[in-house]
Amino acid sequence: MSPRAISSATVAFGLVSIPVKLFPSVSPSDAIRFNTLHAKCGTRVKQQFFCPKDEEVVPRSETIKGYEFAKGQYVTFTPEELKAVEEQSTGSIDITEFVPIETVDPLYYAKSYYVNPDDSAARAYQLLAAALRKTGLVALAKYAARGKQYLVLLRPIPEGIILQQLHYPGEVRSLAEVGIPYADVDDGELELAMRLIEQSAQQTFNPEKYTDDVRARVEALIARKVDGEDITQEPTADPKSQVIDLMSALKESLGMGPEADRAESQTPTPADDEAADGS
Repeated sequence: MSPRAISSATVAFGLVSIPVKLFPSVSPSDAIRFNTLHAKCGTRVKQQFFCPKDEEVVPRSETIKGYEFAKGQYVTFTPEELKAVEEQSTGSIDITEFVPIETVDPLYYAKSYYVNPDDSAARAYQLLAAALRKTGLVALAKYAARGKQYLVLLRPIPEGIILQQLHYPGEVRSLAEVGIPYADVDDGELELAMRLIEQSAQQTFNPEKYTDDVRARVEALIARKVDGEDITQEPTADPKSQVIDLMSALKESLGMGPEADRAESQTPTPADDEAADGS
């Protein structure tokens, strides 16, 4: 099935306007989803809002939006109040500046969309794409849609342009919150680690080499269930973490284990050969 455009927009490039359509670059609808059923009869259950104070189910028509500003204390808003502060959806992608793509940390990347021009705008679209490729720059822009304002990035690909939705700085957590511990790096271990990396290094990323093994197992499980097979599985023990010797582990990864060390120690050196000839 051909993908459907999720939105129409206009890229504002100086005084040039490029009408485009946005298509999702991924297909989350293809993901395997399970429904929650009533174990007794197999009927799909429905979610409801329940008020623990009044001990009753609350219909959606009797709910309002509230923001918890302190523990258990809320300020409430009407739909009209929330509508008043929404961003007006102009459908315009207004370019504000151009920057080298390497200056935008992928940590800020959110969703991505294919940008497809209207037939009448194909020439202007390809001109922008070619200019971005030639300069090695990407365009930062503001995009208003569905009542929100998005920070987006337009980046070129060989076939055209990708719109990359970005997180705002306030949405990205500081690394200091994680608290990564510091440790000195041994020069010998670093050299071996670099050699291990170089052994598996490739010039390009080939995503077709990788498959979702869990999805494949789930699909096979579903197929067997549909065919009426009863499936059980024994619980497996949790793997236990163990302390390893970094240098030994790196050497073994490079095929430099104890056997290699012994073979190397038994290999005669030029000095040994000279001593043997002298005798």
